[in-house]
Amino acid sequence: MSPRLIVSLLLSVAVAGTIVSCGGSSDVPTLAGNTLEATAKGEALYQKAKAADDQGKTKRAIKDYRKMADRYPFSPSAAQARFRQAELLEQRGEIEDAFEAYDKFLGTFQGSGLYSKALARQTAMAQRAAEGDVKSNFLGLKTRISLEKTVEMLGKVRDHAPASRDASKVQFTIGELYESKQKTKESIAAYRRLVEDQPGAPEAPEALFRVGQLYMEEAERGNQNQANLELSKEAFNDYLLQYPGHSRNAEARQLIKNLDGKDLQKSYEIAEFYRKSGKTEAAKVYYRDIVKRTAHGDYHNKAKARLAELGE
Repeated sequence: MSPRLIVSLLLSVAVAGTIVSCGGSSDVPTLAGNTLEATAKGEALYQKAKAADDQGKTKRAIKDYRKMADRYPFSPSAAQARFRQAELLEQRGEIEDAFEAYDKFLGTFQGSGLYSKALARQTAMAQRAAEGDVKSNFLGLKTRISLEKTVEMLGKVRDHAPASRDASKVQFTIGELYESKQKTKESIAAYRRLVEDQPGAPEAPEALFRVGQLYMEEAERGNQNQANLELSKEAFNDYLLQYPGHSRNAEARQLIKNLDGKDLQKSYEIAEFYRKSGKTEAAKVYYRDIVKRTAHGDYHNKAKARLAELGE
């Protein structure tokens, strides 16, 4: 072993700080008192795993690669061991375990030449999980990973490279997933996070437009109607201000116009309710508001007529 490699390994031990030998646990990094001895053990275990891999003994290889990467993360072959563990798990269709192995790789070996490849594989797996196109076991039987797990997977991909192109894609996918399950609150939060984190991403304009749509749909379902109408108009107006010239600008303007009509209708219905209940002063407040907000139109005329009936 070259002097340069020895120095590098010693520095790794110094950075590790409080990490010490922890007995027989295969999940805790083991650093023997002698750095060279620890490295030798790690490399021997890697060769054992590789021999099993070459012989097609996949389960044994996965176990030994995992053990090597867990116990000897500072050994020269640790990154390769973790990557190969993930790769073999993916080939076997053990999607969730493979994803977690890639995740451990990405969290530990940022300087590895395999980093970009591992991130690409993890991203593809998360997107396939979102689409429901995954193989969960060696028999090849397809199944859907739970919504919660899929969102967790997509979130991990985003967090590994938060300013990347993939981050905006997976964040938009999170919004779409929640939207498809009619989880409006979660979907709006996901779309808003995309716009806040990456306002210049290609998906951002559509994400903000969908926020407006979702609030509008909530209003149509009667969920706090007036508040959701206002939130919908606010989102569409923000969309028009932030993304002028986007492909759905004309649609947003028409929807705002429609929302204004629904808003007037709601105000008129409230005014009528108060009038019929004998609460004329409360009714006048709503009739006046309608007249103030409109220069003409059906609701404008009807509100003026009611005010006249009530002595104004």
